[in-house]
Amino acid sequence: MSGWPDGYGRRIMASVDSTLSEAARIAPEIAGPEWILAHTQTAARGRRGRAWSAPTGNFSATLVLPVAEPAQHAALRSFVASLALYDAFVAVSGQSAAFALKWPNDVLLRGGKVAGILLESAGQGHVLSHLAIGIGVNLAAAPSVQDVEAGAVPPVALRTTLGIDVTPEAFLDALAVAYANYETQFRDFGFAPIRTAWMQKAARLNEMIRARTAREEWHGIFREVDADGQLVLETAKGRISVPAADVYF
Repeated sequence: MSGWPDGYGRRIMASVDSTLSEAARIAPEIAGPEWILAHTQTAARGRRGRAWSAPTGNFSATLVLPVAEPAQHAALRSFVASLALYDAFVAVSGQSAAFALKWPNDVLLRGGKVAGILLESAGQGHVLSHLAIGIGVNLAAAPSVQDVEAGAVPPVALRTTLGIDVTPEAFLDALAVAYANYETQFRDFGFAPIRTAWMQKAARLNEMIRARTAREEWHGIFREVDADGQLVLETAKGRISVPAADVYF
């Protein structure tokens, strides 16, 4: 991959509270998609308000996308971003077999979590005005196991696992090109080809996993992701579709 995708803005910041927060601030004034990369975040966050560790040398960025579409459709871009991350990792490492995609929004490196995605949005009613895709990647270092939730996939880093050094700017270049390609595919052909490509890279497909929310927990065989992006499990009581949950192996 080389170059920078046409129509995408790019801003690099030495420090910011959160690239997601910065995305919300600039969203009303941008006319097209824009990447925000920060070398330091003072208030980084992950899913459900969890803290996100972002030491210097790791990748912390958000893509702001002006959209005018239902939230359910926009949310499928977590799969678009996952595929772009996979391609970016392969571009900088040359090792496709080392990476896999974990539903709903993580990338695994040799079974450990190397990247995560968080979507935030704004709009009126059911139609969004913009979508922010926050991405954190352990390029240089990973949090300790003690800093993550019990039972969660252990964190790993690209440098310590594969011995590859990549700057955040270089990773952004690879990621932006990959994302633009998948975004075009998503806009032109819908979710079906994205879903197919994602399934080919899915971790633990046709294996027993556990999906948990604050209220419920399911054990079953991971069969597929359906046309709405839901996790489909084969359980003792039959097939179920899970719209949102944390997944444990």
